[in-house]
Amino acid sequence: MGNNIGGRKKAKIMRLDGEILKIKTPSTALDVLKDYSPSYVLLESESVKRYGIRAPKLQPEEELKPKRIYFLVEMPEFPFESMSITRRSRSAVQHMGGAEERLKSMMLRERSNSDISCSHSGSVRVKMRLPRAQIGKLIEENRNEEELAERILELCLKRCREEKAR
Repeated sequence: MGNNIGGRKKAKIMRLDGEILKIKTPSTALDVLKDYSPSYVLLESESVKRYGIRAPKLQPEEELKPKRIYFLVEMPEFPFESMSITRRSRSAVQHMGGAEERLKSMMLRERSNSDISCSHSGSVRVKMRLPRAQIGKLIEENRNEEELAERILELCLKRCREEKAR
């Protein structure tokens, strides 16, 4: 086999296409990056393993360490005009429109559920569990969907009264 005096003094640079470049050390990140466009960066494999996509890039003056693996990655370039330093978030209420609509929605939120259900002219969703046999019986007994809905509502109100009485 043979003896190896001095050990391996090369760093490995892996590109995204799988090509591996072996660089003799000591050398810097700039020595590798000078052959590529400015959008390319070097990432140390251990920091990628630890931090993932947030791994810090090597500075051009940093020395490459022997027996280490580095990734050569092209980072997307963002135009400075579209980059925003601060992020702003908006609530869903702000998207509704003017001040009058926001005031109405606030008033609706403050009302109790009973006020809303009594004055609400649109549809209301009610969730209730019924045995399959009882649903089949209700469908057979009622002629149309309106009667069926009224009957289910009566059952719901009856159950609510029974639960409050307990």
